[in-house]
Amino acid sequence: MSHRVVITGMGVITPIGNDVTTFWENLVNGKSGVGYVTQFDTTDYSVKIAAEVKDFDPKDFMDRKEARRMDRYTQFAIAASKMAIEDASLKMDEVDATRVGVYIGSGIGGLGTFEQQHKTLLEKGPRRVSPFTIPMMIANMASGQVSIMSGAKGPNSSAISACATGTHSIGDAFKIIQRGDADAMIAGGAEATILPMGFAGFGNAHALSTRNDDPQGASRPFDKERNGFVMGEGAGIVILESLEHAKARGANIVAEVVGYGMTGDAYHITHPDPQGDGGTRCMLAAINDAGLDPTEIDYINAHGTSTEINDKFETMAVKKTFGDHAYRLAISSNKSMIGHLLGAAGGVEAIATALTIRDGVIPPTINYEFPDPDCDLDYVPNEARKAKVRAAISNSLGFGGHNATLALRAFEQ
Repeated sequence: MSHRVVITGMGVITPIGNDVTTFWENLVNGKSGVGYVTQFDTTDYSVKIAAEVKDFDPKDFMDRKEARRMDRYTQFAIAASKMAIEDASLKMDEVDATRVGVYIGSGIGGLGTFEQQHKTLLEKGPRRVSPFTIPMMIANMASGQVSIMSGAKGPNSSAISACATGTHSIGDAFKIIQRGDADAMIAGGAEATILPMGFAGFGNAHALSTRNDDPQGASRPFDKERNGFVMGEGAGIVILESLEHAKARGANIVAEVVGYGMTGDAYHITHPDPQGDGGTRCMLAAINDAGLDPTEIDYINAHGTSTEINDKFETMAVKKTFGDHAYRLAISSNKSMIGHLLGAAGGVEAIATALTIRDGVIPPTINYEFPDPDCDLDYVPNEARKAKVRAAISNSLGFGGHNATLALRAFEQ
């Protein structure tokens, strides 16, 4: 038996808001979360800007001792998960906790912990390295800590697929419920890499925007003047439930997850396939899995990184997937406002897609000023748009050629 799967709770930590209401309001209003880096000295770096999480205090979500034993990315995951669980009114003592699982990934994991402890190793020797280094650093620990925090004893795993991580995590969790192996899953992604090592690595790969004189205008997906992505950080977590489980406990349903696709480019470690083949097959897989016709998709939450090649090849893939319907679709990139949250991007963007369906409002792609002939679709430039969205897809395309697409639609009995 195949179970229908619905979203019943959501939680976010983002550069434009540390709760869903604030995040969504700012996203719809086109507010940028990009500014100058405050977490470390960027004097020697070519890039000075990022989309940092502001006003986050882990002690709002856990005690001080617990917080000290978690990397920042895990703190984000705990915070977003607690908000999602509360939003869903999911009480573990009122459900079968062995049928509630956790599937939270991170593209890079505890980079901050690695940096700090490596410095300690070099300066003070191996005896001074924290015994918590490994459990703080490893990229599965957000999933482990959320399970411990919540009491969820069901399937527990994590995807690690670069920028596709959050989408893979939600998609895999969707399939776990769909096939009957869990009643509910806490799923999404978390990331915190606005750090010297992260900046040096991405910066030297020429992946980041160097528009230091205009931070809020730096992330400009599909715009002809785009010159790289802006690094972001945060977490996006959803509560997925089988429809039967959600209805039995009277849960509020935001949207239905109906399809999931995943493919590999088999092309290059960082560059997407120049024919858009992997992205095309991924979108078609999600649409086919949902039992939808491509013409039933009204909106695409694009990967839309603001890099020259991603936006060009994603546009190409959309055209190959949808044919003439590509020009009737609305497409937008949340990254124009929140930057690229790497492993957390898919989680946050899935939430934005669900809210687009729920509220009938498509967030804009801000900073769209100069049309690119290679990117000639409807990117909902600069202003949000009211529209009835029956069904939508959310794309994530990661280093290594990892592609993931979720298909969501408005919930109907």
